[in-house]
Amino acid sequence: MFETLSLQALQQYWWLIISLLAAFLVFLLFVQGGQTLLYQIAKTEDEKTLLINALGRKWELTFTTLVTFGGAFFASFPLFYSTSFSGAYWLWMSILFGFIVQAVSYEYRKKNKNFIGSKSYEYFQIANGVLATFFLGIIVSTFYTGSLFTIDKYNLSTWISSYYGLEALFNFQNIFLGLTIFFLSRTTGAMFFLKYIDNIEINTRASKQILINGIAFVIFFVLFVIILFTKEGFTVDPNSAIVSMQKYKYLNNFIQMPFVLIIFILGVLFVLFGIYKGGVKKSSNSFWITVIGVLPVVFSLFLVAGFNNTPFYPSTSNLQSSLTIVNASSSKYTLISMSYVSLLLPVVIAYIVYVWKVLSKNKINKSELEQTGHVY
Repeated sequence: MFETLSLQALQQYWWLIISLLAAFLVFLLFVQGGQTLLYQIAKTEDEKTLLINALGRKWELTFTTLVTFGGAFFASFPLFYSTSFSGAYWLWMSILFGFIVQAVSYEYRKKNKNFIGSKSYEYFQIANGVLATFFLGIIVSTFYTGSLFTIDKYNLSTWISSYYGLEALFNFQNIFLGLTIFFLSRTTGAMFFLKYIDNIEINTRASKQILINGIAFVIFFVLFVIILFTKEGFTVDPNSAIVSMQKYKYLNNFIQMPFVLIIFILGVLFVLFGIYKGGVKKSSNSFWITVIGVLPVVFSLFLVAGFNNTPFYPSTSNLQSSLTIVNASSSKYTLISMSYVSLLLPVVIAYIVYVWKVLSKNKINKSELEQTGHVY
């Protein structure tokens, strides 16, 4: 089946897969956002345990999706993987460190002989919530702002900056997207608590946090979009493969791909409606309303970063070193083999949905924690 597709079609297919995985990853970052809200929403030790155990049933889904996203990127576009992971070293290591301490925290927070105390592991969870969301947003933003690297004729990359990725923190657009993802994760984290925890005090505080963080998210998202739509963008000539700068490139991408623009606008409207429902109406349905919006927004942003003759990982130090889905992809044979594996994706998604429904059948409360044998 996939053998009949051209190399270009396979490259586009895998960028669609990458974009879909990115959308699910951003949705699942509600776990990280919820961790940063421990001390804003929980006022007692029991309430804190409720929050952590609600998130503890879902944190592995985020980690698994991150690994799947990274693995798919490595296999389909290995030149990006080798360039970014070796160059933007400190950004990726910060994210990795955050996920390591998160796993340790859920495992050992309530263990006997916990010699560093429960609070230390709670601070680790908060660190994960900040590092994972903010730095992932920074890295994704470099898909539009570019990075300081060159690639020679042997596909060996050299990172120009001695900061190894941290230079991205000096760009306002990068910071705006990092803060957008951070506050979005806190908003959806509070919505998750409102949806799946049976506690009036927690629900009241969660609703307040939805409004506060939702407003902050909207502000930084609007700032990011304004810059994205008005700035020069990177474009590649499909015939000569020469990369150059073009005015309003990403706005033009949306206009020239109307379906992408439509799902982007619809997604934004769903997110705004979800914030209103959760923050003003205190509706527990706000979580899934917002999720329905987040998925197409992230999906569409990735599509405009890689489609329509756009380098998805541009180089600001040497435009011709910029990576596209054409020059950064694996061989046709590799993409064909991986495409057959990708047919299992619906099965994996169905399994995640099933596990989610089983673990979330009833709202979690204090009495349930007293009856269960495992508490995080």
